[in-house]
Amino acid sequence: MSLNHWVLLCVWLSASGSVWAIDPYQFNSPMQEAQYQGLVAELRCPKCQNQNLAGSNAPIAQDLKQKTYEMVMDGQTDQQIRSYMIDRYGDFVTYRPPVRPSTWILWFFPPLMLVVVLVGWLVTVQRRQRQQATQQLSGTEQQRLQALLQSSPHAGQSRVGESHDA
Repeated sequence: MSLNHWVLLCVWLSASGSVWAIDPYQFNSPMQEAQYQGLVAELRCPKCQNQNLAGSNAPIAQDLKQKTYEMVMDGQTDQQIRSYMIDRYGDFVTYRPPVRPSTWILWFFPPLMLVVVLVGWLVTVQRRQRQQATQQLSGTEQQRLQALLQSSPHAGQSRVGESHDA
């Protein structure tokens, strides 16, 4: 292999983060590994904010992965591990915060806004339909209007300023 090939290989390996993101943890059963993988995919890195623990290489994420591994190996349930992380790092550490008064705005504001927007849209549509209905004349009303316009005394007269010199 030439020097260029070695340089390209090193650049490629350093650019692909997934090569270095392999967790070195050993599990006693596939269930423990699945539990661990599910938790690190679900828990959020406090430093990276919108990245889960599985995809983060931040030091705090490494510590949280280690703690998650230890808790899984100790036989703790998903709920116990989530509770520990939330107690220690707050609701932010999970993508699904619990429903309680401090998080009601997260859970109820978006659906409430959707209902308000839909009701506003329906009221506007109904108002437009009523306005159009009141502005349109029925067939009978249009015939009466034409008859009145044709029978008015001014219908046969010329416009103002025109003379009748015939």
